[in-house]
Amino acid sequence: MTKSIDINQVQYKTLTIEGQEIFYREAGSPDKPTILLLHGYPTSSFMFRNLMIALGDKYHLVAPDYPGFGNSSMPLVNQFEYTFDHMAEIVDQFIVAKGLQKYSLYVMDYGAPVGYRIATKHPEKVQALLVQNGNAYKEGLSPFWEPLYAFWADPDNEEKRKVVAGMLSLEGTKWQYLTGVKDPSRISPDAWQHDQSKLDRPGNADIQMAMFYSYRTNPEHYAEWQHYFRTYQPPTLITWGANDEIFPASGAKAYLKDLPAAELHILDTGHFALEEEGTKIAGLIDRFLTVNNIA
Repeated sequence: MTKSIDINQVQYKTLTIEGQEIFYREAGSPDKPTILLLHGYPTSSFMFRNLMIALGDKYHLVAPDYPGFGNSSMPLVNQFEYTFDHMAEIVDQFIVAKGLQKYSLYVMDYGAPVGYRIATKHPEKVQALLVQNGNAYKEGLSPFWEPLYAFWADPDNEEKRKVVAGMLSLEGTKWQYLTGVKDPSRISPDAWQHDQSKLDRPGNADIQMAMFYSYRTNPEHYAEWQHYFRTYQPPTLITWGANDEIFPASGAKAYLKDLPAAELHILDTGHFALEEEGTKIAGLIDRFLTVNNIA
């Protein structure tokens, strides 16, 4: 197992991409194997704060915030194209600007459709996939998505929009963090309060609704991403919160159809598995990368 680094060794920086300030956290020496950490909704690189400390002694960890999320620029919806295609383009340009030639890709929630767009474009750069509650299969879409299907089919319908917009509330954010966890007392309220403070910024609700609508394009890419898995067989570690009501464990198991050598760990926790099982996940990542000669 790696030794934890001092919390003050994590650096907080920005790069300008397409005129937007992209905030990112960085830990560890660039001479060490790189892990690119791609966050989910409604969070940011903040979700990786503890993982970066746990692994920063042995790895180079880089975690950007997408535009409209975390501490990156937040142009309004009439100033920026908020789609998953565009987010992937921004992150791809970030990778080039940062000079990352090879990396393991940690994908969670939104990070999966962003990361898989990049992986299929640059398969030679991806040394391993570290998948945590990040979906790429229809089996991984639970009944949670039914209001979103209705919204995608009729995005101008006010009632359907109102139902989906309810996810932007504090109650919706807390639900994501607390549903399915073993011990709610181990989940810091700082996490959902941090995320909610970003969601509550003027104009951010429109950004998130644009991203919810853009999510409809992701299942259309599943076959392409699955072809990438089958063709390139990247070493893959899957750590998945079993009690996630957004992306159930059936989505984790589906990866084995195309990646039969993947290492799968179903953990007794919820959607944001790092909040409750971060130490275990860090250990699994270190052992996995070491066994695969990436450490």
